[in-house]
Amino acid sequence: MSLAEAAAQADALAQSGDERALAALRTEWDDEIEAEARSGDYRSRAQAYRAIAQFRFRQKLELLRRGLEDESPAARGAALIALESLSRERPGDVNSFRALLHELAARDPNVAVRRLAVVCLRNGSPRPDTLQLLEGIAESDDEDAELRKAARSVHGLLKRKTAAR
Repeated sequence: MSLAEAAAQADALAQSGDERALAALRTEWDDEIEAEARSGDYRSRAQAYRAIAQFRFRQKLELLRRGLEDESPAARGAALIALESLSRERPGDVNSFRALLHELAARDPNVAVRRLAVVCLRNGSPRPDTLQLLEGIAESDDEDAELRKAARSVHGLLKRKTAAR
């Protein structure tokens, strides 16, 4: 079985609530995920970062941090997708990566990576620095239209969270 197949199986187990089988699968694939995340091939690294989310592998958050700093936009994007998935129910995950997410949203050379970083920020706390960054991106005529749209949407969502408090 490949890592992609094991990750799909892990995702199915997590969705069905079979925590015991998921834990066994995590144990079986732990070293393989680590090895793939250190691969010289960006596709293998990207697959490893995606697998972290599919396995619901919270113990691998620091490995995702390396993915966010990867040289490959594909690997950075996969790490962002994994972080977004893991942080849906735990905003602390996004909050602990906030500075790096701000950097990626504001300055990454790849616009798709920037957009994914913006989407990740929606799962975090509505802090003033994040709101300011998102507003700046949304109002800038120099930015990509899709990036501006994503920033505007996430900014609005976070503002509603602030108002609801």
